[in-house]
Amino acid sequence: MRYWTDLFTYKTWQEFVHAGGRVSGFRERRWSTVQQMKPGDILLCYMTGISRFFAMLEVTGDPFWDETPIWKDAAFPARVPVRIVVSLKPEHAVPVTTLAADLSYFKNAPSPYTWTGHFRGSPTLEKAQDAQFIVAALNAATANPITRDFDRRKLNRRVYETKSGTVSIPSDEDEETTFEAVSVNSFVPEITHEEIQWLLLTLGQEMRLDVWVAKNDRSKTFNGQRFDSLKKLRSTLPIQFDQATNRTIELIDVLWLQGNTIVAAFEIEHTTTVYSGLLRMADLITMQPNINIPLYIVAPDEREEKVRTEINRPVFKALKQSLPKVCRFIPYSALTEKVEQAQQGGFLQYLRPEFLNELAQSAELEDL
Repeated sequence: MRYWTDLFTYKTWQEFVHAGGRVSGFRERRWSTVQQMKPGDILLCYMTGISRFFAMLEVTGDPFWDETPIWKDAAFPARVPVRIVVSLKPEHAVPVTTLAADLSYFKNAPSPYTWTGHFRGSPTLEKAQDAQFIVAALNAATANPITRDFDRRKLNRRVYETKSGTVSIPSDEDEETTFEAVSVNSFVPEITHEEIQWLLLTLGQEMRLDVWVAKNDRSKTFNGQRFDSLKKLRSTLPIQFDQATNRTIELIDVLWLQGNTIVAAFEIEHTTTVYSGLLRMADLITMQPNINIPLYIVAPDEREEKVRTEINRPVFKALKQSLPKVCRFIPYSALTEKVEQAQQGGFLQYLRPEFLNELAQSAELEDL
């Protein structure tokens, strides 16, 4: 018996169940892998968007090729007959990060995000030891469900396959739902672009880093304090790039610097379009394809899907350094909560730029 990871969105799982829950399917190019499956193998189901294991399926027969419609957005014709062994609601599912201490793809990783590559396509053969931890966690969650909150908007991600790769496209309904959700909570004080920019600047300064604010934003203010009044604000950038690259870098919203090294670059995408910052990031890695600067898009939580949609457009994915691979997403809430915790705990000045690894999320889309 072998174990395989089987990726689902919330929508494709609902379609699977509606069709009887007896056939799991995969993309055409996965056919050779699917043919290795045998009756008795177990599919460990992982829900993308919320990054949780939520079900187990047992393979009950031999793989077969069939294009009979089950799923709306793709055929998934490389199929296997299955039966449902375990099925959890999303709120009771097991976040993969809760298993980080046990799973091999979290250990000795060159990057804190390396594990996400394990969930970019399916089926993926799981190591026996990893599978044992996942099965045990699913069985425990079935016996003693634990309710864990999550952003339900992440269940609505829609993924499409194009010649250029996987693309996420929100529907008009998705946009309307997001707008309504914001309107309902309109009594919450609105966070502004300038507030996040000031937060990043002062945070960098507290960590004893030099900071840079976009050249055309230096005279802006937050709570009556001018950006250009900050003690650690650089007046010039390190001379290590050509003139065209420097003109792009100097317009990036916020930079953290240590000596002549840029240790982090942030674009704040506060508006609906979520585009100008991505273009600057794309220009930067196009002009300097070997650049090794951590890049982040910081945006309101409710704009996450919009950020993912734009950053995964073929024009950005096709760059020598694919933008979704090198640029990560930080939601406003995660950043502000971390800073508040550090302030209240008295350890703000002891933070290091690496703490961003805890907050930043991969912008890549799963290749279901």
